[in-house]
Amino acid sequence: MRKALNILGTGPTHHMRELGEDSPLHEPWQALVGGAAPDWEVLFNGYQACVDWPSAHYWRQLIKEFPNAKVLLTMRSAESWWESFEATILQHILSGRHPDGFAQRLVAAQVFEGRPDDKRHAIAMYTRNVEEVIATVEPDRLLIHNLGDGWEPLCKWLDVPVPDRPYPQGNSTEEFNRRLA
Repeated sequence: MRKALNILGTGPTHHMRELGEDSPLHEPWQALVGGAAPDWEVLFNGYQACVDWPSAHYWRQLIKEFPNAKVLLTMRSAESWWESFEATILQHILSGRHPDGFAQRLVAAQVFEGRPDDKRHAIAMYTRNVEEVIATVEPDRLLIHNLGDGWEPLCKWLDVPVPDRPYPQGNSTEEFNRRLA
């Protein structure tokens, strides 16, 4: 989705991969995850859109802070989500390589309440989050974009032309794990 939004000109799009230790945004995000008050101008400095972790965790605050922003809910089945999570982020969490990193402090501890490897619990949290987004965000502001939907619904919602190129692929399990190796 990050690649798609950037191609459509709505970016640059903020994503976890922009928060490496050499990023000027690394420390402000670490502070937020640690409980500091958010300064969204600093946290999203240079970005026009955001997807994925860590920003997805703060969706409730972000929809209030940016009342005119559109909200994109990328959907997949809970089982499909678990398979991806288990093969990528969960492996990173369980490796213990970055005990003070976003994955452990935000995803494992806060999002999944210290139980990221409990499949039933994690799927319940995922499902609850999806339900809360749908119940909370105004329908005219929300696009539920299922994996595989491609350009058409996204472009229609953003009121931009469909690009003359294939919908981008990326962030596969292999690519994710190779990047973190």
